[in-house]
Amino acid sequence: MRRLCLPLSYLTTCLAAAGVGALTLAKDGASTYALVVSATASAPEQTAARELQENLVQVTGATLPIRTEAEVADDAPQILIGASARAKRLLPAVDPAKLGADGIVVETVGDKLILTGQPPRGTLYAVFSFLEDGVGCRWWTSTEATIPKKPTLEVPELNTIYAPPLLSREAFYHDAFSCPFAVRLKLNGHFMQIPPEYGGNMKVIGWCHTFFSILPPDKYFAEHPDWYSEIGGKRTAEGTQLCLTNDEMRAEFVRNALERLRAEADPRILSISQNDWGGACQCAKCKALEEQEGSPSGPLIHFVNAVAEEIEKEFPKVLVETLAYSYTRHAPKQVKPRGNVLIRLCSIECSFSQPLGTGPQNEKFSTDMEQWSAIAPQLYVWNYVTNFANFLLPHPNLRSLAEDIRWFAAHKTLGLFEQGDAYSTTGDFIRLRTWLLAHLMWDPSRDQEALIREFMEGYYGPAAPPLLQYLNSCEDAVAESDAYLRCYMGDTSPWMTLDVLNQATRLFDQAQAAVADDATLRARVERERLTLDNAWLQRYQSLQRQAARTKVAFLAPADPVAACQRWIAQNSKFGNEFYGEGRPFAEYAQNLARRFRPPGPPPAFCKDLPKEDWVDIQDNLCVLHNPGGWVALTEDPSASDGMAARMPANHVQWATQCPVSDDLIEPGQWHCYVFARCDAKAATGQGLQLGLYDNKDATGVAARTVTLEECGGKEYKCLDLGVQDLRADMYFWVAPCGNPDEVEAVYVDRIVLVREAPQAGAAK
Repeated sequence: MRRLCLPLSYLTTCLAAAGVGALTLAKDGASTYALVVSATASAPEQTAARELQENLVQVTGATLPIRTEAEVADDAPQILIGASARAKRLLPAVDPAKLGADGIVVETVGDKLILTGQPPRGTLYAVFSFLEDGVGCRWWTSTEATIPKKPTLEVPELNTIYAPPLLSREAFYHDAFSCPFAVRLKLNGHFMQIPPEYGGNMKVIGWCHTFFSILPPDKYFAEHPDWYSEIGGKRTAEGTQLCLTNDEMRAEFVRNALERLRAEADPRILSISQNDWGGACQCAKCKALEEQEGSPSGPLIHFVNAVAEEIEKEFPKVLVETLAYSYTRHAPKQVKPRGNVLIRLCSIECSFSQPLGTGPQNEKFSTDMEQWSAIAPQLYVWNYVTNFANFLLPHPNLRSLAEDIRWFAAHKTLGLFEQGDAYSTTGDFIRLRTWLLAHLMWDPSRDQEALIREFMEGYYGPAAPPLLQYLNSCEDAVAESDAYLRCYMGDTSPWMTLDVLNQATRLFDQAQAAVADDATLRARVERERLTLDNAWLQRYQSLQRQAARTKVAFLAPADPVAACQRWIAQNSKFGNEFYGEGRPFAEYAQNLARRFRPPGPPPAFCKDLPKEDWVDIQDNLCVLHNPGGWVALTEDPSASDGMAARMPANHVQWATQCPVSDDLIEPGQWHCYVFARCDAKAATGQGLQLGLYDNKDATGVAARTVTLEECGGKEYKCLDLGVQDLRADMYFWVAPCGNPDEVEAVYVDRIVLVREAPQAGAAK
């Protein structure tokens, strides 16, 4: 039932218009009102009464007693909290149980205020909605709030009944996990740590990627290899999935899934979803079904439907969730999910600088949403709102958040998981993002710009205007660059030019000056600046070269070594332990500090060249993929600066890469040299591979395999990649050859680029 659905800001508007007919809940720090609950009030309703009491004490100074209906006369001033006989008499047409998921009622009847909602959380949400939008309380973070002081508190005539369109709302940020902050933000998803007395959360049993946890290969593969994927004609459980057309496998899978459900006190959603990698089965039956359905999601939905049908017999209220993710993102042509199947569509491949529904870079995802929305009885979305490659860099994806959430809701989305950087405490305005996403998920009709302005002014005070300009300048920059803003971005070079960085620095300087006399606000602004400082430090040398070449200001810290150490110390001060998902901050800090070690002497053929005609890219300026596994920086006395990137020869990954960007060089003809070597176990054979790749056109520009005769030994060899027409979106790469019997490891010292000009000469 939704008798009246208004934006929650309506309460604030009404409060401003209070006058005739207003309720005076407190006057000069005293109150005649009581907080009334049913004698059989649920635990969340009792919690709601205590929360209201505690917050009103802070606002008015008056302690409103909590009483049962029997203890307070019908005609006495009172605030009725939760479902009670008295509230039902006063609002006979309103049944909280039929409001819709998490629906709220905030109503005045005579001199009474009624705060109730759909169990178990609705009454709590009604109380917090009233406190926030009616009284003016703001909970910015789990530990920071603005609670107004109003010894005299008047409440206007209110008539608000509202149920949110999203029944599961989750902002994946560390601060949002805690209670009561999560409940104050009306978040209720799987990771929200909400005890029963605060209404609990919407738990997903298994969470996701459960194929192997339900049917573990170490238990079953030896006797039943046919239960697992066939790849290239061979059954394997290494990096693969299940054989979804195997009936015997499905029977055992169902038995194990039912055991999971029986172990839960109140199961609602069970995840039955693919592993977090590829490896779909290629057996004849699976491939035939995939071709029939036009997508690998076809065999998946057939399988999940069959499992869900069996589960429904014992657990008719349980939903079976599966992912439309990666290779299963496209909807099938014929099969439709059963009524008790929940599809969670994942946006991981998208560009997050553009709206997911209308952005030209996201047309394929928009089509997938249209198709799943048409056939899924329940649809959730897993959306990605951070940069997993580096939480600690600016990531300008704010502008489309509200439009995306409204688009999700318009396409029958019932649950939304906004995956942010829950591992970080110093990420890109993560407190703003948590607060903003929570408010938009509760009420997608809210004005995003107004919400952002409200948070910034309330949390950063006088620093808000320049910080708002900073956020907008970043959003403008990524839009103008037309960069494809993935949720994995190694650096900011695709969109954050030297001019953008300089302007950002000026704005942060203004913000810090505005709060210089306030220690609390100063610390908040200092913490937010860390992402900008990281962008400078990450590209310091190349931006410095660009500034000198183009005669543009270079507003980075004058002493990068000191700035880097200060940046590391500040992250520690603010409690940051990670720079990426499961990636320790200490590892990143160590590699960042290494960027500022002194370079080695120039190669002989560069000694007499002007600085602008050659570029020395040491190993510490390269991008190292899977550090500690595929590659690691190591001491090497043979290297020009005493350090090198070392790759064991047991893989063929392009683990050492150097992106070409506009701040690295001017586009044009450059002679390219890679200084590398390998520790050889054999006299002949393959030593290493290297090349130049065009990421924009997805083509190899140059590549060569170097023999042991050419690169073996302790001395570094100058390996010529020829004259190349270099431009942004290219990158150099070096890799082993996957031959550990012949090679111990491959080492990369540096990449040297020489402008192709008569005076450049040639390497000897």
